[in-house]
Amino acid sequence: MLISARSFDEYRAMFALSDDDLALRVLDCPGGSASFTALAGERGTDAVAVDPQYGAGRAELGELVEREIAHKHAFMTENAAKFVWSWFGDAERYTRLRTEAARTFAADLRARPERYVEGSLPSLPFPERSFDLVLSSHLLFSYGAQLDEAFHLSSLIELARVARRQVRLFPLVHHTSDIRYEPLDRLRKALDGFGVASRIDRVDYAFQPGGDEMLVLECADRGALPTAREGADAHDPVRWRHLGDAAEKPR
Repeated sequence: MLISARSFDEYRAMFALSDDDLALRVLDCPGGSASFTALAGERGTDAVAVDPQYGAGRAELGELVEREIAHKHAFMTENAAKFVWSWFGDAERYTRLRTEAARTFAADLRARPERYVEGSLPSLPFPERSFDLVLSSHLLFSYGAQLDEAFHLSSLIELARVARRQVRLFPLVHHTSDIRYEPLDRLRKALDGFGVASRIDRVDYAFQPGGDEMLVLECADRGALPTAREGADAHDPVRWRHLGDAAEKPR
């Protein structure tokens, strides 16, 4: 699977993020080398990224991704007809924005390492309802041919477990085609059984043909969810200042 370096502005478009959304506590899962956590943090957003690549060797991640972006540029130029350019404009701008994002990520990783937590679906190292809003892009549904339906369901449940308000997932199509992930309706029905309502929203962003929809999970009124690992609520690798008084604050 590819490690990407999407920009803050891409995230705003992919997930239809408003200024009110950016005032919430936000998790990016998986974060890859995106600059969202860095630039959202500059705005005052309480943002954290989690990714399995944030373990040993993570200091080199930004540089490795930057090399991959440069290598991919020729492919993007030669295959431009396969993509939607309404947001990027052209392959040159695509490469420039992704390179800038990778460099911003690497700088923020050095400056605020505690905001980049090693972890992977379907078992995240955070207590229940740690975040108001959880964002997840280009893993679930995108790699539907590689990740089975059981993995998708357990991962969606885990994302909902750590969310207080919403989970937003983008896109809903396979990464190699414009075909929507086939078991999506079954997954939504299973989530509904846990009290997690869902809807599909169209967003003002696309790079793949057909890839302009996100899945929104409503978590505020959900019931209890199964936990993927023992002791998931035992500790939090990030010291959240809100945990002590979250129950008293209206949302």
